[in-house]
Amino acid sequence: MPTTDAYGQGVQIASLTDAPNMETLASNLATGLVPRSVMRFASASARNAAITSPVAGMVAFLTAEKLFTGYDGTAWVVLAAGTSAWTTIPLASGFAHNGNSNGSAQYRVVNLFGEITVMLQGGIDITYSGSPATIANGGIITSTALPSAARPGSLRTVPAACSAVTSDSLSLKLDAQPDGHLKIIGTTASNATERITPPWISLNGLFYSL
Repeated sequence: MPTTDAYGQGVQIASLTDAPNMETLASNLATGLVPRSVMRFASASARNAAITSPVAGMVAFLTAEKLFTGYDGTAWVVLAAGTSAWTTIPLASGFAHNGNSNGSAQYRVVNLFGEITVMLQGGIDITYSGSPATIANGGIITSTALPSAARPGSLRTVPAACSAVTSDSLSLKLDAQPDGHLKIIGTTASNATERITPPWISLNGLFYSL
């Protein structure tokens, strides 16, 4: 009867006393080795359809999501994210890249401690109009929404450093909205007594989870 591999992985190996059967031999090796290798699927849904009863320790790469995932005995979790290049954020009228010489405002999707997260960098110049000074586009800096892979499941608010020029505050809020738009919150309201109209904000060091 077949024996198992010397590493305790349960891969069946035909014994010399077994009746010759190449189909059984090949099947045993494939069945034993494939679930223990890094399996590749087009997407998470394709993985879930193919592996209906996952076993703890299985690893699968998802092509569409560019993610390495592993089954921990309860759920599929992200082990690592593939290469994610910086992408320039499309800005609405009233906002410009390279605020305070910080470079273009950009984002990329990364794996942070096993959680898919959006990382931001760069700076944004802000223009205001009217009296009192009003931020352009209601504070929404994006001209088009970020792709679905960079949209949070619910509102994410993070602090963003800003210029002290024409501002009594050194930071504003940046809202990452579920619809894929980014919005600056906290500039001077029409009934406010303080002045918060900084000419730029920095996105460097900002992250928001999905």
